[in-house]
Amino acid sequence: MQITEIYKSLQGESTYAGLPCVFVRLTGCNLRCSWCDSEYTFYGGRKMTAEEVLDEVKRLGPDEGLVEITGGEPMLQERELVPLMRQLVDSGYRVLLETSGERPLERVPAEVVKIVDVKCPDSGEFGTFNAENLEALSPHDEVKFVLSGRADYEFARDFTRQNRLAERGNAVLFSPAFRKEARGARDSSQCLLDPQELAEWMLADKVPARLSLQLHKFIWDPSLKGV
Repeated sequence: MQITEIYKSLQGESTYAGLPCVFVRLTGCNLRCSWCDSEYTFYGGRKMTAEEVLDEVKRLGPDEGLVEITGGEPMLQERELVPLMRQLVDSGYRVLLETSGERPLERVPAEVVKIVDVKCPDSGEFGTFNAENLEALSPHDEVKFVLSGRADYEFARDFTRQNRLAERGNAVLFSPAFRKEARGARDSSQCLLDPQELAEWMLADKVPARLSLQLHKFIWDPSLKGV
Protein backbone atom coordinates (compact mmCIF):
# COMPACT_ATOMS: atom_id res chain seq x y z
CA MET A 1 0.00 0.00 0.00
CA GLN A 2 1.05 3.63 -0.46
CA ILE A 3 2.05 5.28 2.83
CA THR A 4 2.78 8.97 3.42
CA GLU A 5 4.08 8.65 6.99
CA ILE A 6 3.98 6.61 10.17
CA TYR A 7 4.69 8.41 13.43
CA LYS A 8 3.81 8.52 17.12
CA SER A 9 2.16 11.48 18.79
CA LEU A 10 -0.83 12.32 20.96
CA GLN A 11 -4.26 11.71 19.53
CA GLY A 12 -5.57 15.20 18.78
CA GLU A 13 -9.20 14.50 17.96
CA SER A 14 -12.14 12.18 18.75
CA THR A 15 -13.08 10.85 22.20
CA TYR A 16 -9.54 9.41 22.35
CA ALA A 17 -7.94 12.89 22.35
CA GLY A 18 -4.89 13.20 24.55
CA LEU A 19 -3.84 9.54 24.40
CA PRO A 20 -0.53 8.38 22.89
CA CYS A 21 -1.20 7.04 19.41
CA VAL A 22 0.69 5.65 16.42
CA PHE A 23 -0.58 7.22 13.19
CA VAL A 24 -0.48 5.40 9.86
CA ARG A 25 -1.20 8.00 7.19
CA LEU A 26 -2.06 6.58 3.78
CA THR A 27 -1.48 8.45 0.53
CA GLY A 28 -4.27 9.57 -1.79
CA CYS A 29 -7.66 11.24 -1.50
CA ASN A 30 -10.53 11.61 -3.95
CA LEU A 31 -12.01 14.65 -2.17
CA ARG A 32 -10.73 18.23 -2.09
CA CYS A 33 -12.14 19.88 1.03
CA SER A 34 -11.73 23.65 1.15
CA TRP A 35 -10.10 23.59 4.60
CA CYS A 36 -7.99 20.43 4.13
CA ASP A 37 -4.82 20.42 6.24
CA SER A 38 -3.42 17.24 4.70
CA GLU A 39 -2.96 18.11 1.04
CA TYR A 40 0.59 16.79 1.23
CA THR A 41 -0.93 13.29 1.35
CA PHE A 42 -2.60 13.55 -2.06
CA TYR A 43 0.47 12.30 -3.94
CA GLY A 44 3.81 10.65 -3.29
CA GLY A 45 4.45 8.43 -0.33
CA ARG A 46 6.17 5.07 -0.54
CA LYS A 47 5.11 1.51 -1.13
CA MET A 48 5.01 -0.63 2.01
CA THR A 49 3.67 -4.12 2.59
CA ALA A 50 1.22 -4.77 5.41
CA GLU A 51 4.01 -6.61 7.23
CA GLU A 52 6.34 -3.59 6.95
CA VAL A 53 3.62 -1.29 8.28
CA LEU A 54 2.90 -3.65 11.17
CA ASP A 55 6.60 -3.88 12.03
CA GLU A 56 6.90 -0.08 12.13
CA VAL A 57 3.78 0.23 14.30
CA LYS A 58 5.20 -2.33 16.72
CA ARG A 59 8.53 -0.48 16.80
CA LEU A 60 6.81 2.82 17.68
CA GLY A 61 4.17 1.31 19.93
CA PRO A 62 5.57 -1.94 21.33
CA ASP A 63 3.08 -1.98 24.21
CA GLU A 64 0.08 -2.22 21.90
CA GLY A 65 -2.18 0.76 22.68
CA LEU A 66 -3.81 3.04 20.12
CA VAL A 67 -3.30 3.14 16.34
CA GLU A 68 -5.08 5.47 13.93
CA ILE A 69 -5.38 4.78 10.22
CA THR A 70 -5.83 8.09 8.41
CA GLY A 71 -5.04 9.88 5.16
CA GLY A 72 -5.97 11.20 2.70
CA GLU A 73 -8.81 8.75 2.38
CA PRO A 74 -7.56 5.37 3.61
CA MET A 75 -10.50 3.40 2.20
CA LEU A 76 -9.22 4.07 -1.33
CA GLN A 77 -6.75 1.27 -0.49
CA GLU A 78 -9.42 -1.00 1.00
CA ARG A 79 -8.10 -4.24 -0.50
CA GLU A 80 -4.81 -4.02 1.40
CA LEU A 81 -6.05 -1.96 4.32
CA VAL A 82 -8.77 -4.30 5.60
CA PRO A 83 -6.31 -7.20 6.19
CA LEU A 84 -3.87 -4.77 7.86
CA MET A 85 -6.55 -3.55 10.26
CA ARG A 86 -7.40 -7.16 11.08
CA GLN A 87 -3.71 -7.87 11.83
CA LEU A 88 -3.49 -4.81 14.06
CA VAL A 89 -6.62 -5.80 15.98
CA ASP A 90 -5.38 -9.38 16.36
CA SER A 91 -2.06 -8.03 17.64
CA GLY A 92 -3.85 -6.30 20.52
CA TYR A 93 -4.05 -2.72 19.24
CA ARG A 94 -7.08 -0.47 19.58
CA VAL A 95 -7.56 0.70 15.99
CA LEU A 96 -9.23 3.92 14.84
CA LEU A 97 -10.13 4.56 11.19
CA GLU A 98 -10.55 8.17 10.04
CA THR A 99 -12.69 8.25 6.88
CA SER A 100 -15.07 10.52 5.02
CA GLY A 101 -17.66 7.77 4.68
CA GLU A 102 -17.76 8.26 0.91
CA ARG A 103 -16.56 4.68 0.38
CA PRO A 104 -18.42 1.58 1.66
CA LEU A 105 -17.47 0.64 5.22
CA GLU A 106 -19.13 -2.74 5.70
CA ARG A 107 -15.85 -4.65 5.30
CA VAL A 108 -14.08 -2.77 8.08
CA PRO A 109 -13.43 -5.21 10.98
CA ALA A 110 -16.10 -4.83 13.65
CA GLU A 111 -13.55 -4.09 16.38
CA VAL A 112 -12.21 -1.01 14.54
CA VAL A 113 -13.57 2.35 15.71
CA LYS A 114 -14.75 4.21 12.62
CA ILE A 115 -14.51 8.01 12.90
CA VAL A 116 -16.64 9.20 10.00
CA ASP A 117 -16.12 12.79 8.85
CA VAL A 118 -19.43 13.79 7.22
CA LYS A 119 -18.75 16.71 4.90
CA CYS A 120 -20.66 19.93 5.54
CA PRO A 121 -21.75 22.57 2.96
CA ASP A 122 -18.70 24.85 3.22
CA SER A 123 -16.27 21.96 2.70
CA GLY A 124 -16.90 21.96 -1.05
CA GLU A 125 -17.60 18.23 -0.85
CA PHE A 126 -21.14 18.40 0.53
CA GLY A 127 -23.25 15.36 -0.32
CA THR A 128 -20.38 12.89 -0.72
CA PHE A 129 -21.26 10.90 2.41
CA ASN A 130 -22.73 7.50 1.54
CA ALA A 131 -25.91 7.30 3.66
CA GLU A 132 -25.80 3.50 3.54
CA ASN A 133 -22.77 3.69 5.81
CA LEU A 134 -25.05 4.69 8.69
CA GLU A 135 -26.08 1.04 8.82
CA ALA A 136 -22.42 0.02 9.06
CA LEU A 137 -21.89 2.04 12.24
CA SER A 138 -21.56 0.29 15.58
CA PRO A 139 -22.29 2.06 18.89
CA HIS A 140 -18.55 2.53 19.46
CA ASP A 141 -18.13 4.42 16.18
CA GLU A 142 -18.01 8.22 16.02
CA VAL A 143 -19.40 10.81 13.60
CA LYS A 144 -17.49 14.05 13.10
CA PHE A 145 -18.47 17.32 11.45
CA VAL A 146 -15.82 19.90 10.58
CA LEU A 147 -17.50 23.31 10.75
CA SER A 148 -16.51 26.66 9.31
CA GLY A 149 -19.73 28.66 9.70
CA ARG A 150 -23.39 28.76 10.66
CA ALA A 151 -24.60 26.80 7.61
CA ASP A 152 -22.24 23.95 8.49
CA TYR A 153 -23.43 24.00 12.09
CA GLU A 154 -27.12 23.87 11.13
CA PHE A 155 -26.50 20.97 8.75
CA ALA A 156 -24.58 19.03 11.42
CA ARG A 157 -27.21 19.77 14.07
CA ASP A 158 -30.06 18.62 11.82
CA PHE A 159 -28.17 15.55 10.55
CA THR A 160 -27.45 14.52 14.13
CA ARG A 161 -31.07 14.81 15.15
CA GLN A 162 -32.66 13.34 12.02
CA ASN A 163 -30.43 10.27 12.13
CA ARG A 164 -30.72 9.94 15.92
CA LEU A 165 -26.97 9.49 16.20
CA ALA A 166 -26.78 9.92 19.96
CA GLU A 167 -29.60 7.43 20.49
CA ARG A 168 -27.67 4.93 18.37
CA GLY A 169 -24.82 5.28 20.85
CA ASN A 170 -22.48 7.13 18.51
CA ALA A 171 -20.31 9.93 19.83
CA VAL A 172 -20.96 13.07 17.75
CA LEU A 173 -18.11 15.56 17.33
CA PHE A 174 -18.45 19.19 16.23
CA SER A 175 -14.99 20.45 15.28
CA PRO A 176 -14.18 24.03 14.18
CA ALA A 177 -12.07 24.02 11.02
CA PHE A 178 -8.59 25.53 11.17
CA ARG A 179 -7.37 27.96 8.54
CA LYS A 180 -5.29 26.22 5.88
CA GLU A 181 -2.58 28.86 6.24
CA ALA A 182 -2.55 28.60 10.06
CA ARG A 183 0.94 28.80 11.55
CA GLY A 184 2.66 30.25 14.56
CA ALA A 185 -0.04 31.13 17.07
CA ARG A 186 -1.43 28.12 18.94
CA ASP A 187 -4.84 29.49 19.82
CA SER A 188 -8.45 29.64 18.65
CA SER A 189 -7.80 32.73 16.48
CA GLN A 190 -6.63 30.19 13.88
CA CYS A 191 -10.13 28.64 13.65
CA LEU A 192 -12.54 29.53 10.85
CA LEU A 193 -15.36 29.30 13.38
CA ASP A 194 -14.83 30.71 16.87
CA PRO A 195 -15.12 27.79 19.34
CA GLN A 196 -16.88 30.06 21.84
CA GLU A 197 -19.56 30.93 19.28
CA LEU A 198 -19.97 27.27 18.37
CA ALA A 199 -20.26 26.33 22.04
CA GLU A 200 -23.00 28.92 22.54
CA TRP A 201 -24.96 27.60 19.54
CA MET A 202 -24.67 24.04 20.82
CA LEU A 203 -25.85 25.00 24.30
CA ALA A 204 -28.76 27.05 22.96
CA ASP A 205 -29.95 24.20 20.72
CA LYS A 206 -29.22 21.43 23.23
CA VAL A 207 -27.39 19.46 20.57
CA PRO A 208 -26.35 15.96 21.73
CA ALA A 209 -22.79 16.46 20.51
CA ARG A 210 -19.32 17.13 21.86
CA LEU A 211 -17.25 20.20 21.01
CA SER A 212 -13.98 18.79 19.67
CA LEU A 213 -10.89 20.95 19.21
CA GLN A 214 -7.85 19.72 17.29
CA LEU A 215 -5.68 19.37 20.37
CA HIS A 216 -2.42 18.88 18.47
CA LYS A 217 -2.80 22.33 16.85
CA PHE A 218 -2.89 23.93 20.29
CA ILE A 219 0.16 21.99 21.49
CA TRP A 220 2.38 22.40 18.41
CA ASP A 221 2.56 24.95 15.60
CA PRO A 222 -0.63 24.27 13.59
CA SER A 223 1.37 24.03 10.36
CA LEU A 224 3.62 21.28 11.72
CA LYS A 225 3.27 17.81 10.16
CA GLY A 226 3.96 14.47 11.80
CA VAL A 227 2.55 15.44 15.22
